[in-house]
Amino acid sequence: MDKNSIDLISSLNFWKNEITVNSVEGGITNKNFFVKDGSQKYFVRIGNDIKEHLIYRSNEILASEAASKINICPELLYHKNSIQVFKFIEGKTFDSNDIKNNLKEITKLIKKVHVELPNQLFGQSIIFWVFHVIKNYKNFLERNQSAYIKILPDLLKKSNKLQIVSSPFEIVFGHNDLLPANFIKDKDRIWLIDWEYAGFNTPLFDLGGLASNNDFSEKEEENLLEDYYEKKITSELFIKFKAIKCASLLRETMWSMVSEITSDIEFDYKSYTEGNLLKFNQSYNADF
Repeated sequence: MDKNSIDLISSLNFWKNEITVNSVEGGITNKNFFVKDGSQKYFVRIGNDIKEHLIYRSNEILASEAASKINICPELLYHKNSIQVFKFIEGKTFDSNDIKNNLKEITKLIKKVHVELPNQLFGQSIIFWVFHVIKNYKNFLERNQSAYIKILPDLLKKSNKLQIVSSPFEIVFGHNDLLPANFIKDKDRIWLIDWEYAGFNTPLFDLGGLASNNDFSEKEEENLLEDYYEKKITSELFIKFKAIKCASLLRETMWSMVSEITSDIEFDYKSYTEGNLLKFNQSYNADF
């Protein structure tokens, strides 16, 4: 176990008793821990700003606090520098099957994020604009002599086409990282965690990311959109959805390309890049 992280957690003046600390697997931009303080249980995240990924913990904290006010995110109880301490939720962490089996409830949750969460924001927020993120990654990869440098012009050309196809845009406040493991269900509700990419974006990015991260069929995508918009969808909206979904796959691919260079977390980023690049190319070639 990471002794430096344990020492850092133990040094907080938040605890009331001698604590026990256990690492939690799964974080690929931060380190996660389960902490027991007497009879109380907590979830602790450790992570600094990651500027190449446009992750700023101050923004994550604002989003987490706003989400907790509308009972979407577990309560953030303490934060200092790189550390965040949350109330621990006893529940099941979702996989893709759980997402599909709870899709109507998850769709309502996503819409609540988009509609209600902005009313609780306090302080400066950011925009998480997928096409800017892609350009930012392209520039970083060029400057750092990435192994993928030869394919970047083609990826950017495709991104520009997706931006044209998907415009004009509706803007909401999004979570922007709807991986199945970011949903936890207890006896009362489904919780949404990990707000490090939160910011204003098109709602189709959350919906497209959910679909691509969980290998939705076209019918499941149609059902998702109709439940979200509460009406039959047009062919124009569906092609915009497909364009943003495709852009979300490209963003995930380039996120991994950058992480291959910068991350010190033990994770097979190269295989993750290859898998997402394949999914992106398949999606793009099928629809565009």
